[in-house]
Amino acid sequence: MTAATPTPVSGWAALRRPTFRNLWMAAIVSNVGGWMQDTAGAWLMTALTTSPLLIALMQTAASLPALFLAFPAGGAADIFDRRHLLLFWQSWMLASVAILAALTLAGIVSPATLLALTFLLNIGSALNNPAWQSIVPELVPRPELPDAIAINSAGFNLSRAVGPALGGLTVAAFATAARGAGVVFSLNAVSFVAVIFVLAVWRRTPPYKSALPSERLFGSLRSGARYLRHAPALLAVFLRAFVFTTFASAVWALLAVVANQDLHKGAMAYGVLNGCLGAGAVLGAFTLPRLRRKFSADAITAGATLVFVCSLSVLALSRTTALIVFWLLAAGFAWTSTTSTFNVAVQLSVPAWVQARALGAYQTVFWAGMALGSALWGLIAERVSTSRSLLAAAAGMLITLPFAMRFHLLRGAPPDLSPFQLNRPAPQVVMEPDHEDGPVMVTIEYRVLLEDYGDFTHAIHQLRSIRMRDGAIRWGVYRDTAAPERIIETFVVESWLEFLRERERMTTSDRAIRDRVRGYHQGEAPPAASYMIYAREPAE
Repeated sequence: MTAATPTPVSGWAALRRPTFRNLWMAAIVSNVGGWMQDTAGAWLMTALTTSPLLIALMQTAASLPALFLAFPAGGAADIFDRRHLLLFWQSWMLASVAILAALTLAGIVSPATLLALTFLLNIGSALNNPAWQSIVPELVPRPELPDAIAINSAGFNLSRAVGPALGGLTVAAFATAARGAGVVFSLNAVSFVAVIFVLAVWRRTPPYKSALPSERLFGSLRSGARYLRHAPALLAVFLRAFVFTTFASAVWALLAVVANQDLHKGAMAYGVLNGCLGAGAVLGAFTLPRLRRKFSADAITAGATLVFVCSLSVLALSRTTALIVFWLLAAGFAWTSTTSTFNVAVQLSVPAWVQARALGAYQTVFWAGMALGSALWGLIAERVSTSRSLLAAAAGMLITLPFAMRFHLLRGAPPDLSPFQLNRPAPQVVMEPDHEDGPVMVTIEYRVLLEDYGDFTHAIHQLRSIRMRDGAIRWGVYRDTAAPERIIETFVVESWLEFLRERERMTTSDRAIRDRVRGYHQGEAPPAASYMIYAREPAE
């Protein structure tokens, strides 16, 4: 009897999960409204002003909130109920768009008002997105996660393909840009209702339940920042995302200017050009699972970068609409291939307890590049010319590619980030510390054969990043000069509660590294550990 061959998992298996499917469809409706709004807002700004800088600042207004709020939003999503947060911020966005729609239809909108309310809308988006992305692992099994992320990307980019054209068509259907934009803003406000309804009926079961008290927001941000600082794989993703978005942002920042002032096209044509980016992105999302099986993440992102260089150059130099449409389709394909790869790299590199903070930090870096790039390319376009600004972005992207490629993505098999032992029992102690007592110094004594010293020290230094990620504020390893086989590992955490959290945060992959270190220890008993509380002078 032969063993059964494992059935390959379909790339669309995640859509068999009812909650994921319902949220995905509701998000498509909402994102169509959002892209309609993006097109109508950008075109309304071209009707209100001829300044390339003010037009480009629409992209900055969309990007800047995430720069300051995405990481705190991730901290909140890791400690509060994500469903409640999503309901609140979806309602915030609905209210912001409704106010903008009312002012626009009343004919009292100005460039400053449009920028301000676009900024308020995107405050809600920035605070919503880390929680939204971090619920995906709650809705699908981990083996389906990369495909679920690709499906989300396909839905988002399907909206991008349809929404801009619908937005441009709606604006063009009215006598004035303001009237058409007001109708689009109203439709976008209604589109949030679908998401709010699905969230309201979802019965969420949190995947990570600790018996320890929840972190406070400021403490969660500090522990999240500490984790990120000692996670080289994440830092590589962040650097690559920042470099890529800084230069790629020129397309979104200046496309409306190219359509209006260079091609002399109307709102409908701008919507179609914007929709070409989305159509290419949909094609990229559908193709990405096959690309991932044939090429490495580094190869995919390098190829996408070169496509973007060509697309920016064509936008700068060509006035042939068909050629521009082709390269915008290619740019959309490259965009989703790159950003989906970044997103998968983040989500496969962090455990559940810090996932939303990692996604928030990623979005902070991502939108920092978008906001900085949009303002920079808009300023160059206003002071010099649109063509030279786009060429400068293309040249910068090409020059920085060799540097970016030094920081690798998704190399090797992903680590097993499931908790080694959730609600791990506290060590046995005679004096029971309070949660706030500390700092706590932990020492672990190893006895290592002299011939194993080199291999042991190489292994134990791999523990440093694990201890520092999970809660330690200091770490060291020391060798006894009187007994060279005696080696002490020591690390310090801020409090007894933080020490208990540090124990819970150990993943299965972390445990394998720790066991490899302990494998060099000589003796039947495990390495002796002690847990010491800082001895404070008693109050008089």
